[in-house]
Amino acid sequence: MKASPDRSLIICEHVGWRRDGQDVLQNVSFRIAPQEIVTLIGPNGAGKTSLVSLVTGLAEPTQGRIVRRDKLRLGYMPQHLRFDSSLPLTVERFLRLASSEKAVLSQYSERLGVGGLLNQQLQHLSGGELQRVLLTRAVMRRPQLLVLDEPTQGVDVLGQAELYRHISELRDELGCGVLMVSHDLHLVMAKTDTVICLNRHICCHGEPESVARHPEYLQLFGKQAAEDIAVYTHRHDHEHNLHGDVVTDTGHPHDHSKCHHS
Repeated sequence: MKASPDRSLIICEHVGWRRDGQDVLQNVSFRIAPQEIVTLIGPNGAGKTSLVSLVTGLAEPTQGRIVRRDKLRLGYMPQHLRFDSSLPLTVERFLRLASSEKAVLSQYSERLGVGGLLNQQLQHLSGGELQRVLLTRAVMRRPQLLVLDEPTQGVDVLGQAELYRHISELRDELGCGVLMVSHDLHLVMAKTDTVICLNRHICCHGEPESVARHPEYLQLFGKQAAEDIAVYTHRHDHEHNLHGDVVTDTGHPHDHSKCHHS
């Protein structure tokens, strides 16, 4: 696989994918930069999870190409976790499959609030607890690109807000890019830099507020959805240094709490 020739972590160029003789994806092109949160939205059957499979290398495109940064470290949080519920598997043992380093396990399990769950059986966790464990596992490799397929599935509203906060903070702390699939339009629009509206092809993409006004978005989700999310937009109109601090035009860091939100 060729390495990405520019600053991008990953580049998709005219990507298509066919399954059982049917086009699942057609002519999909986009790129993800470090510290950029890109969110895929679209109706059921739009090809979002299929595109995630291509990005992560679980499948290969039948058309076009995907170019990754050389030696790209990738953290992946799947939409569904399949495991044999009859077999004993503690949270700690599950997390150690991602990294055997005790310091890393301790750091991220405490960071994401799963430290008290380490001795519990995986199958006994609530939906919110399981999602936090899966996110912990995804970040334990200190990824350059974090891929999250429906990270708030089965989580209540308060838990969703907490997970999105963690994702935003981890982006800044790790300096990683994020590719996220979600149906939670309200919270997503507050926590994303770029939205890709997918329906087997890219209908529209760009900053959340511009996508929410696009005719194809309105056709898929309706005018009311656009009005509902209008107050939740976020402008990531700044750069970060390696420590996650926001850098001013002078090159000096300033208080991250002054980042512009609306």
